Amino acid sequence: VQLVESGGGLVQPGGSLRLSCAASGFAFSSYGMSWYRQAPGKEREFVAFITYTGGFRNYADSVKGRFTISRDNAKNTVYLQMNSLKPEDTAVYYCKLNDYWGQGTQVTVSS
Repeated sequence: VQLVESGGGLVQPGGSLRLSCAASGFAFSSYGMSWYRQAPGKEREFVAFITYTGGFRNYADSVKGRFTISRDNAKNTVYLQMNSLKPEDTAVYYCKLNDYWGQGTQVTVSS
């Protein structure tokens, strides 16, 4: 199993970013996928989840209404669209499949 995140960067408050997680080594279309994040000095926390069909999604309260998780099973990729970003969204963002984690991508929200 390999999970490779991309799309992080520096963005101003109120801005947007789209993260991608390219997956390989397993039957991607058969598994739900999650995004987590870890801010400096804090524990890793759940952000969003999507079922294998994309028919159900859930979000942490802190991102609900601002972030959208989606997937493209033809491309073996899961996305996290992040809008109205806040400084408190600053963290390393990870995608997760069961016990497997990607290496993470840094998101920094700052003016």
